[in-house]
Amino acid sequence: MDDLAFSAPLWCESGGTWRFVTVPDDLSDVIRFESGPPSGFGAVPVEVTVGGTTWRTSLFPSAGRGAYVLPVKAAVRRAEGLDDGEPVQVSVRLIER
Repeated sequence: MDDLAFSAPLWCESGGTWRFVTVPDDLSDVIRFESGPPSGFGAVPVEVTVGGTTWRTSLFPSAGRGAYVLPVKAAVRRAEGLDDGEPVQVSVRLIER
């Protein structure tokens, strides 16, 4: 599968310190189909690139949003100068389980 690219705003979990980007609905559907049967909490292992930073993490299904969410760790936010509410250019590659 090719990398999936999208742009979406960075947001903060209500009252929390975690930051996320929501994967658009159409790409969430592609990921759901391509990743196969869910495992564990439905997490999908991925390799992500934002700017010049690449790391491995998981996408998590969000029932409230009906899409996957991508956690963006503090080190990435600092390295790429990301602030809440700003659009983030993301490239995601599924990692085979």
